[in-house]
Order: sequence, then structure tokens, then C-alpha cells
Amino acid sequence: MSAPSRSRLSLYLDLIRWNRPAGWLVCLWPTLSALWIASDGFPGWHLLAVFVLGTFLMRSAGCCVNDVADRDFDRHVKRTAARPVTTGAISVKEALTLGAVLALVSFGLVLTTNAAAIAWSVPAVLVAIAYPFSKRVISMPQAVLGIAFNFGIVIAFAAVQGQVPAVAWWMWLGNLFWVLAYDTEYAMVDRDDDLKIGIKTSAITLGRFDVAAIVLFYLLFLAIWGVALAPYGLGPVYWLATAAALAQGVWHWTLIRHRTREGCFIAFRVNHWLGATVFAGIAGSYLLRQMAAN
Repeated sequence: MSAPSRSRLSLYLDLIRWNRPAGWLVCLWPTLSALWIASDGFPGWHLLAVFVLGTFLMRSAGCCVNDVADRDFDRHVKRTAARPVTTGAISVKEALTLGAVLALVSFGLVLTTNAAAIAWSVPAVLVAIAYPFSKRVISMPQAVLGIAFNFGIVIAFAAVQGQVPAVAWWMWLGNLFWVLAYDTEYAMVDRDDDLKIGIKTSAITLGRFDVAAIVLFYLLFLAIWGVALAPYGLGPVYWLATAAALAQGVWHWTLIRHRTREGCFIAFRVNHWLGATVFAGIAGSYLLRQMAAN
């Protein structure tokens, strides 16, 4: 009896990309950055736990919906042909049930915060559900993904302050460009397959300007956040982190400039380090400020 149970668990873990954490980490770092800014430092263990677990759960739920929506396309793409829903190892009903359970648990976490955060979580779920289907009609569905991923920023401010101030929306806009950067790198991996099956992606829409656009997206992300957060006086730690993130952007250019599948996939997989670097600059700045005050 135990072997089938382990096998089923393995399929479920594969469905939610358990062994590929890059996808939820790129959601986590900007969310935590917003949480620190909104809280003027460490937000407390309760909110930290809510947003770390909630980010992981919602991204996992999104994978379930995405794989159901894309199951007929994924079998024609080298990278996704072996996904459990595509192969039939997990049924559509199973995948949607798992996704619903994960989303409900995540919503339960939000219920421990406040009314504003709860209210913003509703459109967040709706956009997350809509994203997989946007690939059929929108030329740059990565923008829809960015909107979905960016709700963590909005909900973080709402949970702490009971409102969403202007700085949250500037961070939202800047982060949208980061999502466009790394998800276009991701789309470049599958471009040949996507062209054959008629999926719309930013890599196809941007064409020969894809690499230049990605570099511009990285610059816009860091520039918008730099301007938006300048009034907070984060100091040299933040600016050193921004410089380090910019250096990573240059490294990404070296990985993607020849448009190889391998180089583009590596660029996507390591992108969470860029977000982690920016967050470290923000958290480190507040930590040094607290230490100086004491």
C-alpha cells in the first residue's frame, strides 16, 4: 500500500514544481521587500509566515491551473511534455482539486490579517486563474503573469497599513518589468515550439528585439524601485545591493544574447537571486538602522 502512496505524492510534488523553487522565489522576494517597506522594518513573525507560506501555496495552486489549461499544448513542447497532467498520470479533476485546496489554505492565511488584505486577495486569485488562458489571445501574456505575481506587493501593504499607498503601486510597476524580463527569458526557451502550436508569448512578439527588451526591463525595474524607495533613506546597503542586482542583469545578458535554450533557461532559473539581492539590500538597511538606534 505504501509504494502507490509515495508514487502519487511524487506526482503531486511534480505538479506543483516542488523541486523547482525558482518560480515561487521570484514571487516571494518582491513580496517580502514590500512587507519590509510597509512595516518600516521587520514585520513580525506572523506576517512573515503568512506571506512566505501564502506565496508558496498560491504559486503551487497556479501551477495546477496552468497545467490543466495548457495540457493540450504542453505535449508539443519539449520542456513540458512529461508534466503529469499532460501525460494523464494526474487527472484534470485531481489537479483542479489540489489547486483549490492549496488556494483555500492560502486564503485561510490571509483571513488572519485584515479586511483590506482579504479584499485584495480576491482579484489576485482571479488574475492568477486567467493567466494561463491569456496566452491564446494576448500577444504578451507575461504582462498578465506580472499582474498576478505583483499582487503580493499590494496585499503586503494592505495587511500592514490597511491601505495601498502610492509607493506600493510604484513598486508594483517596477516589479512588472522584472517579471517581463525573467518570463521572456523563460519564453525564449520554448519559442520554436510555441511558434508551431500557435501560443502567444513576449519572446515571439518582441522578435529580434527580445534581448534588448529584457535588458531594458531589468533597468526599468531597478530604476523605478530606486526612485520610489529613495525617500525612505535606505542608505548605502540598498544601493550596493542595487548595483549587485545590476551586475546580475549584465550576467543575464551574457547568458541570453545567443538565444540558446540552455542559456535562456539558466538565466530564468537563477533570476530569484536578483530579487533576493534587492530584498537583502532593503532588509539589511533596516537592520543596520535598528542596530544604530540601539
